[in-house]
This record gives sequence, C-alpha cells and structure tokens, in this order.
Amino acid sequence: IADWDLHHGNATQHSFYNNPQVLYFSTHQYPYYPGTGSFEEVGDGKGKGFTVNVPLRPGAGDNEYILIFREILQPLAREFRPDFILLSAGFDTYYQDPLGGMRVTPEGFAALTQLLIESANELCQGKLAITLEGGYNLEGLRDSVKAVLLKLSEGSLSKLTIPEGSGSIDPVIDRVKESQKGFWQSLFVL
Repeated sequence: IADWDLHHGNATQHSFYNNPQVLYFSTHQYPYYPGTGSFEEVGDGKGKGFTVNVPLRPGAGDNEYILIFREILQPLAREFRPDFILLSAGFDTYYQDPLGGMRVTPEGFAALTQLLIESANELCQGKLAITLEGGYNLEGLRDSVKAVLLKLSEGSLSKLTIPEGSGSIDPVIDRVKESQKGFWQSLFVL
C-alpha cells in the first residue's frame, strides 16, 4: 500500500502493523493530524519493518515526492515483490489545498503515478488499484485526478525526468533508511 495523502493513514497502519504480508508506505505532513506516522513507527512483531513512514515538513513538492518514491518506495517494492499495488490517493498534498502545506502539482501526481505504474509493470503484471481519498481544493482535485487518469490511460509511458540531487529532502531520506536498517537491504545498495 502506497499512501500519498496529506494525513498519515493511522487506521491503515494499525490494520497491518503486525503483518509481514503487507508493506505499508506513507508520505504525510508531520507533525499534523492525526499525530502518528513518525520515522520510528516501523511495525511490530512479525510485521516489524513492513511499515515505512516518511513524515514531511510542510513545503515538500513534486521533486521531493518523486525522489522519495524513487529512492525509497521503488527499491522496497522490488525487494518486497508485491502481488499488487494499492494507492491511497489523497490529493490534499496539492499545492493550493487549504488544509495542508505541501506543494504537489497535477504534473507531480502524474509523475508519481508513472513511478507506481512502472513498479506494477515490473513486479506484479501491472496490477495497480487506486482509491480516492482527500482533496479540498476542487479545481486542484479535478486537475490532479485528471492527470492521474490520463497517465493511467497512456498506451506507453512517457519518459519521466527524475530530478538530480534532493537537497533539502536528503535528511528525510536518510532518516527513513536509518529507521529501516536491518529490515531492507535494497535501501543500502550503492
């Protein structure tokens, strides 16, 4: 489960916290409601390491999210080898959403979708399901959902430009890797 909603998916995390059969990956504004989703929340018991939280300060935008998905989610997915990918698609990370402080554009959502499509095609015969969650700027919701649907409908994927260097997001990526040390080798392959 990949979750790009503004809010941490505390109920989803709770549902699978002890389960090694589900990898839960969440990017979310932090600290923010509901107050969960810290780096240290990695699962429990047999599920330890199967919860991956990427808590973000307000201001993260397209480049930061793309780098997080490329440098954390894609390697984890390759190692985990899912049967299918489920996206919790909250569009309240949109740059003009009144509830949050993130800076993702419709083009950014399309790029993240492309990364998920690439992972699904590589790992699980293209099995990708998307469920719509939050989004409180109606024009942004419309434009972002449309960008995701257009990306899904493309016959062949366009070349995605991955930003070079991650600047301010490097410490977050490093903290996620540190919290997952001992669980996932793919995050530490050079």
